Amino acid sequence: MPSWLPSVPYPPPGQPGFWDPVTSTLQWCEEDYYATYYSAEIINTLTNLMFIYLAYKGVKSCRKHGHDTVFEVAYFGYFLVGFGSFMFHTTLKYPWQLVDELNMIYTTCLMAYASLSYSQPRRTQVYLGVFFVLFCAAITAYYHYLQDPVFHQTVYALLTVFIVFRSIYSMETSLRPSLRKSEEKHRLERKRSGVPDVISKEQQAYENQRDRQILKTMWILVAFGVSIFLTGFYIWNLDNIYCSTLRRWRRSIGMPWGFFLEGHGWWHLMTGIGAYDYIVWGIYLRHVQNGDQEHFRMMWPNFFTLPEVVRMSDPPRDAGMKKATGTDRDVSANGNANGGANGSAKGHVKKRK
Repeated sequence: MPSWLPSVPYPPPGQPGFWDPVTSTLQWCEEDYYATYYSAEIINTLTNLMFIYLAYKGVKSCRKHGHDTVFEVAYFGYFLVGFGSFMFHTTLKYPWQLVDELNMIYTTCLMAYASLSYSQPRRTQVYLGVFFVLFCAAITAYYHYLQDPVFHQTVYALLTVFIVFRSIYSMETSLRPSLRKSEEKHRLERKRSGVPDVISKEQQAYENQRDRQILKTMWILVAFGVSIFLTGFYIWNLDNIYCSTLRRWRRSIGMPWGFFLEGHGWWHLMTGIGAYDYIVWGIYLRHVQNGDQEHFRMMWPNFFTLPEVVRMSDPPRDAGMKKATGTDRDVSANGNANGGANGSAKGHVKKRK
């Protein structure tokens, strides 16, 4: 370490700790109790404060701007992931390991339910809810029996990939004019077919341009969120593969500089931001599906700030809604009460829970 940079040497390995003995089935590359007697892995612990802060920020935003309740619940699950991980890395106790890891599954399932149940009849929503509850219970029981972290990581990865691609499909079909049949040729076809209240060419062009811009912004957010998530995963794997080398480097440069070589801590920070971005994306997508693009905007000045969906004006919640029943069709994402009237993104204003 350069002499002009002050540092504190690491203590000898194998320090005793307040929470001894370790009962978790996982051990990370960060050494135990080297910084404090009361926390086994101090950096892996403190980096979870990112989750707790962003959960608070997300819930506050949901209540301030009137986002659907399911996303407030998702932020609560996001908080439990961070809190469970905080306690797990502090104590290295198996019960807190379960709280940490299983809440990742539960929160992802909640977002999957939010996506799949949208605009579905009440009966279908109930079936989906029961399915995900039973699915989470089965995963919990089997993981507790198996106690194999690879099983948890595989299930979480598959769920995440599924919900991301499902949300991409919803985004594209809700916003891309060619997919929601809102191009000029589609407008003319509806007009020739005698469909009443076909919007003007100018209004259609305005809405298409608006939605293309929203789609572009969403794709940038998706790319950023996935990239930072995968980068964190890559760093974590480097931490696992080159653990002995990294530990030697940390000891050679001392504290606090060695803290920057804690790869699992970087995983926490990056996945915290990536997961937060995903929930924001889900919120904005829900407002798009409700036809409320004119009333909500995603504020995201640059990559160094956190995105937020804000209410610009109050949407007309009581106009043109159809009640979801077993036979009636909800107003679709392109704004048509009967599944294809004018291709506009307006008209679907019913708030979903």
